[in-house]
Amino acid sequence: MASHNPHRVYIPTNARSNQYLLAEIKTDEAFYAGFASTAACYQQLAQQLFALMEQVELRNVQLIANDKLPVVRYHEEAYSLQTEKQILFFYNPKYHEGQGVFITPDYQARKLRIVFLATGEELRAQAAAFHGKVVQLLTTWQQQLPGKPAIKLRDHQQLSYDLFAKTKGHKESYGYKLRGLYPRYKARQCALPDEHSEITYVTVTLPLTRSLKQHFLTAGATDFSLLYQQLEQRFTAACAGKKLDKLALVANGLTPVVRNSKWDKVENNRELQKVSFNPDCSEPQLLSFWQADKLVESAHFIIVADKDDNTEFGYGRFMNQVEEALRSFARQLEIPGDRQDLLVRFYQHISYIIPTAE
Repeated sequence: MASHNPHRVYIPTNARSNQYLLAEIKTDEAFYAGFASTAACYQQLAQQLFALMEQVELRNVQLIANDKLPVVRYHEEAYSLQTEKQILFFYNPKYHEGQGVFITPDYQARKLRIVFLATGEELRAQAAAFHGKVVQLLTTWQQQLPGKPAIKLRDHQQLSYDLFAKTKGHKESYGYKLRGLYPRYKARQCALPDEHSEITYVTVTLPLTRSLKQHFLTAGATDFSLLYQQLEQRFTAACAGKKLDKLALVANGLTPVVRNSKWDKVENNRELQKVSFNPDCSEPQLLSFWQADKLVESAHFIIVADKDDNTEFGYGRFMNQVEEALRSFARQLEIPGDRQDLLVRFYQHISYIIPTAE
């Protein structure tokens, strides 16, 4: 799917687009003191939030008040699933609308998280307008909140597609420049503050199939080091010479969460592996998370764009390099593209603080 134009990457037309904004508000005793009880607090906040979403014509908003991290995925059916640490939202932006409140009885959240899920069609074309509506809602709501607290806002956008779509017979593709969020929003009269952070990256999920295990492991093996070492070596070798040097392998059974190191450090819990990179740093970075005695179902590979990858044209050149590396990686592992998916997810994130209101 590479193009003769190095600044465009050709992505299959059946690729899925997604966008959501995540607002975070830190709460303390002074915040909760403004309400009769914790339960009354969440009820009142939900009423305010859902009234405002109607005013600015937002159609899918979720209030999380149990300190769980939201994870958003495409699905033909709309539903949510809670684990100990996460809330997974499955939905199709074209059809699904909703509003919800997620609380744990007798639990006082340390943070309020509000998830604004994009709806409709042409999400990338409408992304700046959607962002503007969310900011309008938040700045209005901020005036109603005790102490008018600062709000951290993260804008997450994603394109996902099968690297082997063409092999499976889907020949149609569309050329993307993949412009950075800041210039793209500026061109659409959506002002973002100068003080912000961005991170752009790709993730690939590789199922550890029977053939891969048989290739790298002996029957009855209990030490899986060779498998993970070979995957890491072949992945880094495929990326070598392509200016792709901020890499990670997550094969410890946890869900990777990629963050800018300006905001977050590398850490994990029982479900999530936070992986932090500094895209402004010119030094290579390789992070690897696996356990020799733990065989997992899938390995996650991460490639983070450098600051220089965001050219005046966008990230098209970066993605062409990524695709070239991933195809090389797939050939080394002899992955049958006609029978197996290799799901590529291209992410663009931008984060900033809406300061405490006057």
